[in-house]
Order: sequence, then C-alpha cells, then structure tokens
Amino acid sequence: MSRTIVMIHGMWGTHANWRKYRDFFEGRGYTCVVPDLRHHDVPPDAPPPAGLGDTGIEDYVDDLEALIRAMPEPPVIMGHSMGGLIAQLLAERGLGKAIVLMTPASPAGINALKLSVIRSTMSIQSSWGFWKKPMRITFQEACYGILNLLPPAEQQQAYAAFVHESGRAAFEIGYWPFDINRSTSINAAKVKQPMLVVAATEDRMTPAVVVHKVAEKYGKNATYMEFAGHSHWILEEQGWEAVAGAVESWVSRHAD
Repeated sequence: MSRTIVMIHGMWGTHANWRKYRDFFEGRGYTCVVPDLRHHDVPPDAPPPAGLGDTGIEDYVDDLEALIRAMPEPPVIMGHSMGGLIAQLLAERGLGKAIVLMTPASPAGINALKLSVIRSTMSIQSSWGFWKKPMRITFQEACYGILNLLPPAEQQQAYAAFVHESGRAAFEIGYWPFDINRSTSINAAKVKQPMLVVAATEDRMTPAVVVHKVAEKYGKNATYMEFAGHSHWILEEQGWEAVAGAVESWVSRHAD
C-alpha cells in the first residue's frame, strides 16, 4: 500500500490548512507531502506576488505533476476545494494510487455557480477584470461561504491566514464555458484510480449537490461520502477527526 500522501490546498490557502490532517495521518504511519501552490508561499499580509493574477489551473497542475513524478512510488493524492479539482486533473494524467477529494471544486461541465457560491464571491465577480488580477474574498464572504460553522474567534484566525489567489484560476473554474483553453475539462474515461469524494451538508462554497455530481462523473471508480453538520472548512472545524478517520479507513482499503 502507498504510504505517501500529497495534500493539495485550495483557494486562498497554504500548506497550513492541512496541519490537523497531516498530524493525523503521520500519526498513523503515513508520509505527508504538503506543498504550497505557486505564489502561495507568502505571508498573508504581503502584497500579491507578481504573476499571481495570471497563473492558471494548468500551472498548478504542471508544478505538482513534476513533484509527484519525482517520487519513488505513486502517492495517494488528496485535495481540498480547488485542490480537489487539481487532484482530478492529476488523476487524468495517470498520477496517484488513489484520489481523495475533500469538498472539491468541480470540473468543466458541472454548473457550480449556485446562489450561495455567488454570494460567497460577489466582491470578486463584481470587480471588472478579476480574471487577470490577484484577488481575495472579504471576511464577511469567508464567514458566510467557508467558515460558517466556526466560532467567531476561529473565523478571525482562519481568515487572517488567507493569502491572495489567482483571478485567472477562479475564472477557469467558475466560468469554464468561456475558457477557450478548457483548462478544467476532464475526460473521466482516463481516470482509472479509485476515488473518494467527500461532501458536507452545510457547504456553501462547493454545495453537496455539486460535489455529488463530481462523484457521478467518475462512475464506479468513485465512492461518495456526505457528512452532516460540516461545511467547506471540513479539514479543521469541530468533528474533523471523525471525517479524517473515515477518510483514512477508505485510504487503507484502496491505496493498493
């Protein structure tokens, strides 16, 4: 069984988003590789790195493909939110022993712009030219769409760690019909690895109804789990240990 897990963070995130999962899985004998996506290894209060706004999903995928191909054995690939979409794209390239998607962003062909998603990102979508600029949602939007089940003090702490994200990446995910490069398009027939798809009933950024369609895209390869009383911030909110335990149980059975 593969004992290495590559953990991929989501929008506005860094490797620190996986701190609880990293400790959990390393405590069970796994080796966890937790990279920062391109231009994300900066202090949250720093100016956005040059080139971030025009960095695309394929740039993130290319970077991680190089990392994974240099490993001595194929790892389990685990992604959260946008990291879940990146994990799907890596799977299409034949990478990974098994794939775990935690409240993942959806690929082209699945309409993810539900009302709660629009409300969670309105400050970005109402800014002309956001698709070529660095961007970050407001604290109020983060509390509504991502951190909605955290106590106020933890909301403040979590948001303070958010970094800027690529407007181009956001455009490629949310407005895929207008992306001439089809950056988030995935041929499900090329995905042979077993896949776990995790949804949360209180998720407003990647609603469970959307995540379920992600699982359906991969047919019999995918196992769908939906957790009640959890939101998009499923990696850290109260009760995360039970979710992590279910994920580890699946990984232990499917990573061969």
